[in-house]
Amino acid sequence: MDFIEELKWRGMLHDATPGIETALKDGMCTGYIGFDPTAPSLTLGNYVQIMLLTLFQRSGHKPIVLMGGATGRIGDPSGKDKERQLKSYEELDENLKYQSQLFSKFLNFETGKNKALMVNNYDFYKDMNVLAFLRDVGKTITVSYMSSKESVKKRVNTGMSFTEFSYQLLQGYDFQCLYEKHNCTIQMGGSDQWGNITTGTEFIRRNLSKKAYAVTTPLLTKSDGTKFGKSEKGNVWIDEKFTSPFDFYQFWINADDADVPKFIRYFTLKSKEEVEAMETEFKDNPRALKEALAEEITSRVYSEDAYKAARNVAQILFNKKANRANLLALGIDDLAIIGKELQTIKVEKDNLATGANILNLLSELTDITKSKSEARRAIKGNAISINKEKVTTDELEVSAEDLLHDKYLMIENGKKHKFLVEVI
Repeated sequence: MDFIEELKWRGMLHDATPGIETALKDGMCTGYIGFDPTAPSLTLGNYVQIMLLTLFQRSGHKPIVLMGGATGRIGDPSGKDKERQLKSYEELDENLKYQSQLFSKFLNFETGKNKALMVNNYDFYKDMNVLAFLRDVGKTITVSYMSSKESVKKRVNTGMSFTEFSYQLLQGYDFQCLYEKHNCTIQMGGSDQWGNITTGTEFIRRNLSKKAYAVTTPLLTKSDGTKFGKSEKGNVWIDEKFTSPFDFYQFWINADDADVPKFIRYFTLKSKEEVEAMETEFKDNPRALKEALAEEITSRVYSEDAYKAARNVAQILFNKKANRANLLALGIDDLAIIGKELQTIKVEKDNLATGANILNLLSELTDITKSKSEARRAIKGNAISINKEKVTTDELEVSAEDLLHDKYLMIENGKKHKFLVEVI
């Protein structure tokens, strides 16, 4: 796999320094991307860069994940219109520790000549005092050079502290340290990082008299111009502690049809030929293309079982053809997810110990209907289902034996009104 050609067909190449294609063809190269631990986990936006490292490794090259134990304490001004609120050291250290564990899901750190490496840039600075920093790092780049960067020019009028102004010095010196310690010749990132990355190539040119390279990806946005990785519920995380597999799966299913060609190129591990064949096959069925992408990425980020559960939950909630077998296939955790999407009604288990008449259950225990007479009419009209099974008589007794996983009942009153009864 040719790395640059791979990025081109995927639409993932924004800019690159001259000579990089030749350098990549000369043998295995080492490249890195930095991740500052300013959030409790990793978002879908971070996953764009993880995909960049994944493709780099699949092309036969060695990826380095640089954790920003130092830079996270400063705050990257790139793309920001005002000063960041600094995180406490304790919070940053906790975030770093947690995030570090997630990368092993996506990159090979165990085997092969090009196995991935994780480095913490705090190690570059922990024994350096301010005088050493000013002499060895600060003398490398002029103020006029630093001020020419877009991240600085945007903030000149609104204000920028010396702390954030110095961020590009740290990122530039990071690259120099990685070059010296690990022969790392390439730094990658989003297009908003171009200024910081090329500062690093300049560090290496001036201080080491060596050649280094930069590669950036376009900032991924939705077709309507809004930020990628956001949903109605906020950030989409690649971590079930913050985004459930169901919500993650639904993000892809609910994507605008116009975004799917871009998304599938950024996030699939399929080849160009496979992607183009899929697009031809499903050109009149964008839903099928979204389902294929949702299956692949949900299975990769979570697991195949998590994907199947998310799909089954979606069927129960949104597919009018879903049946009892689909419902019975769900685990207790899946039903809990359904409980977040539907109106959930709590009922004491004692009320079902000896059985509850369906009319009492609907009108008194749950208030699904306003009265027994309304419940009777709904049953007569074939509108009531319990656990995807039509209720045909108003003499039905519902007992604890009918509970799913000894805890839930799903009750439907017509096509639009669905309820989850949770027994406590």
